[in-house]
Formats: sequence, structure tokens, C-alpha cells
Amino acid sequence: MTSLDTAPNRGATSVPTVPLNSGLVTGSQWSRATWALLVVLCGALFLDGLDISMIGVALPSIGSDLHMSASSLQWIVSAYVLGYGGLLLLGGRAADLIGRRPVFLAAVAVFGLASLVSGFMSNDTALIALRLIKGASAAFTVPAGLSIITTTFAEGPARNRALSIYTVCGASGFSLGLVFGGVLTEIGWRATLFAPAPVAIALVVIGYRLLPRVARERLSIGHLDLAGAFTSTASLLVLVYAVVEAPTHGWGSASTIGLLAASVALMTSFVLIERRHPRPLVRLGILRSGALVHANISAAVMFGGYVSFQFVVTLYLQNSLGWSPLSMALGFLPAGALVVASAPRMGGVLARVDTPKLIFAGLSAFVLGYLLFLRVSPSMSYANFLLPTMLLLGAGFALAFPSINAQATAGVAEHEQGLASGLVNTSLQIGGAVVLAVVTAILGNSGTPVKGQLLPGMTSTIAVSVGVSVAGLLLTAGVLLSNRRRARADVAGAVAFPAVDLPVAALVSVEATDETELCATCCP
Repeated sequence: MTSLDTAPNRGATSVPTVPLNSGLVTGSQWSRATWALLVVLCGALFLDGLDISMIGVALPSIGSDLHMSASSLQWIVSAYVLGYGGLLLLGGRAADLIGRRPVFLAAVAVFGLASLVSGFMSNDTALIALRLIKGASAAFTVPAGLSIITTTFAEGPARNRALSIYTVCGASGFSLGLVFGGVLTEIGWRATLFAPAPVAIALVVIGYRLLPRVARERLSIGHLDLAGAFTSTASLLVLVYAVVEAPTHGWGSASTIGLLAASVALMTSFVLIERRHPRPLVRLGILRSGALVHANISAAVMFGGYVSFQFVVTLYLQNSLGWSPLSMALGFLPAGALVVASAPRMGGVLARVDTPKLIFAGLSAFVLGYLLFLRVSPSMSYANFLLPTMLLLGAGFALAFPSINAQATAGVAEHEQGLASGLVNTSLQIGGAVVLAVVTAILGNSGTPVKGQLLPGMTSTIAVSVGVSVAGLLLTAGVLLSNRRRARADVAGAVAFPAVDLPVAALVSVEATDETELCATCCP
């Protein structure tokens, strides 16, 4: 068995290191150094999920202390997800060119430093800027960490086991972040910002000793599609800002129209850059895959609907009903617990059931969960108005999220697996930011909240979550119908043209003819 062996023992407190040029990890018996390396990589993903979940619980307290409106408060979430989604593909490219180890360590260090500094901020603009920096650092951490796993563990059972542990850690971070966020917000909302800092520092210190050093390609700044990263991220930031500010200036105002036009111009520039750049962030030809496009749209509507729902319900529970942050966190916990419990079993489900069917089932659970919540009134008990929705949303995530990821990468060439995976995660974050912008625009234009009452515009915002989820559901239904028709056509073709046994000489002749035609088609 080849594995990451430990260095010679230099004392009981020494940290095992990974030797250079070590072989791929195979089998199921892993050394302590292998487990320690996996803990560092999983710890970074856990920290990402933990951070965004904790800050969600703390939003009402932050808004109250810093006197931020709902439209300003959403930027604490949007800045993070836009920084993450906008730079994720650049992060993966940088890990390949600069080196996975330095990119991972630098990004985790920046994440920790931004966490520490943000805890001292009392200016909302500075806090939002630091959230953007943290999202950008996560965009470099996640692809670098995932690449280290795929280049450390041999393809097959060892890698599948490592990736399963990695996925569960990410889901666990998001779920436990609700509880930790509730507890820390009871102490003070700044504690939720400080908390990731010492964990990130520890990961950097341990990771410096454990992460493997490997030879890398010589870096040229031209290899990094910086112009593409800038135009795509700027386009999304301008779009979200335009939507959030539209209720104030008017949808038909020169300001709103100008911002929307600027967003379109930036996105057009991004497409032109990608077509001409020798190493683009996105090879546009990959979007010819219908399955990949369907997975990306499904990811956007799924996460967009959920992030918006959580944002609105968090404000409702804490600001209108007076729930404590911990009570609110525990109220959301059943959904996360269901995702964590189901994650290890989804591999077997995916092996037996087509991904579009699972995506359809998951989005159906989301739609039903949001519709049930529309019955809400201030006098209803938790078991009546929130628990059923949380269980349905948990089931929706458990079914749809792994299915979307599996479909996005199925049938994609090995050298573009990273691109396909990065695209679906980018779509996830962009969907969250754009739909949340629409929801906060509705809230900001609906009046002043009153204690003990529904938030003004709350029903309309939940209807937005229903609407985007239904759109994804209808698209998936169309995919299922198309797949069924294609399967029937294939069966009909097989019946019309039954297999015929040919002599070996005839088979050789046919193969030679096909190969010649194929060559003539592909080669000049």
C-alpha cells in the first residue's frame, strides 16, 4: 500500500510531514499523516460553511446595532457569495498554475485575517468589503483543496471515500454553523466574525507542515484570465446593486437603466474575452451540453430560493416574533441535520436513479415547503408553521444538491471536470445573490416592520422563492419528457434495425470505412 507516510519521529509533539514525491494513497488503511492532511482540507471547507451559516443567524443583531436596512443587510450575504462565485473559476486556474499548496495556504490565511479584522468593524461599508474579501479567499481555498484531494488519493475507492468525507464536512459546517451562530450571537454578534480566525490560523500552521509540495508549471500572468474574472464579477455586482437600489430610484429611472446596461456590457465583454483568450476561465463550447446547462440552472434556482427564504424568515423570527438567535438557529437545524444524515447514502441512490428524477423530486420538496410556509401567521406554533417546511427543505437539499453536482460532471472529459464542477458552484452562488437582491428590493419597498406582525412584503418574497423553484421544476419536467422520448426513439430504432451477424472480413471493412470517414470529418 502506498500512502502519505509520516516523517521520522522527533519527539512526541512533532507534527508528521508529507514527504515530497509521495505516491497516491490507495486502499482503506490510511496513515496518521493521511488523516491529518484530510482533516486540514476538510477543515477549510467546514470553515467556509460554518462562516456563512453563522453570519446568517447574526444578521438581525448586526442590522440593529449598525442601523442597517434590509437592503443594506443583504450585502453581507451577497458580497460573500458574489466574491466566491465570481472568482471560483479563477481560483481553480490559479491553483493549477501557481501551485495548490501556496494558493490554499494563502487563501486560508487571508480568510482568517479578514475574519479577525471584520470583528472590529462598526462601519457597514467596511464590513461588506471584508465579506467580499472572505468570499474571494474561499473561491481560491475550495478548488485548491479539492485538487489536493484528487491528486493525493488514487481514483477509485480511496478517492471516493475521501470526497465523501469532504462533502459531509461541508454540509456539517453549514448545519452546525446555525447552532454555533446562535450561541455566539447570544454573547455578541462580533463573536461570530471573530470565531473563524483562530481556526483558520491553526489550519495554516498545520497545513504548512502537511500539504505536499509538488512541481508546477512556470507561471505567466497571461495564463490567468484576469480580465475575464474582473468583467464577470463586476457584471454581477452591478446587477445586484441595480436590483437592490431600483425601488429607491425607480425601475425606469436613468440610474437603474444605466446600471443594468453597464451590467450587460460587462457580461458581453466577458463572453468576448472568453472566446479570444488562449486559456479562458470558461470554454464556452462546454455549454453545448444540455445536461450541464440543466444542472447549472437547477443549482441557481435551488440556492437562490433557499437563501432568500432563510434571509426573510431570519428577520421575521428575530425582529418580528422576538425569537433569540439560538432559538432561531435550532428552528432551522432539522433541515441541516437531514442533509448531513443522508449524505453518506446518496452515492447508492445516485447509482440507481437518474439524476433528473432526483432533481425533480428535490425541487418538488422545495416548492411544497415554501407553499406550506405561506400559511404562516404570528400565532402559529413552530411545529405547525416552520418544522414541516424545514423537513421538506432538508429533503430537497438531500436529493437535489448531490444530483446536480453529479449531473454537471457526468460525461465531461477528464481534463474539464474541474471546469464543470466550478461552473455549477458558480451558478449556485450567483443564483443566491441575484434572487436575494430581488427579495430585498421587495422588502425595502414594502413599509416598516411591526413587532408581532408579518414583515411587510413577506408573502411576496416567499412567492419569489416559490416562483424560481417552480421554474426549475418545469425545466426539469421538460428534460424528463425529452429523455423519455429519446429512449423510446432508441428502442424503436433498435426494433427497426435488428442486429445482424456479419463475417469478420465484413466487420473489418465496415470499421475501416467508418474510421476513414471520421478522420476526413475531423482532420483538414
